[in-house]
Amino acid sequence: MVDFRVVVSDSKTAQAYQVAVSGTAANKFIGKNIGETISGETLGLAGYTVRLTGGTDKDGFPMRGDLPGPTRKKILVAGGVGYHPKADGVRKRKSMRGREISSDITQINAVIVEYGQKPLSEIFPKKEATEKKEEAK
Repeated sequence: MVDFRVVVSDSKTAQAYQVAVSGTAANKFIGKNIGETISGETLGLAGYTVRLTGGTDKDGFPMRGDLPGPTRKKILVAGGVGYHPKADGVRKRKSMRGREISSDITQINAVIVEYGQKPLSEIFPKKEATEKKEEAK
């Protein structure tokens, strides 16, 4: 079975939330590409729509949107995702993952495109608030 950590970013509040996805919900991500929009129902975000923006594989190699397929490849890059040169014109051969999500991916990055009725602060309560509730019990 495949398990993913989906990091959902909210551009309105500049907050990011982690959602663990496993089982049949995780299977819905396999075969999707960076840039595709999906329903937030699979993440437990009713009424929301999210766009996939990237991710990393099990060994920490980043996904790159302009690289086709799900496999890891060594490419010559001059900048962008996964490499930021210190000087202009510097290029380097780096291992990168393709834009298609496969079972080797562990983290998926996403951004909210359309918002639902319930605010994210209610869906994902802060850790401090939940810890205080547990201590009070």
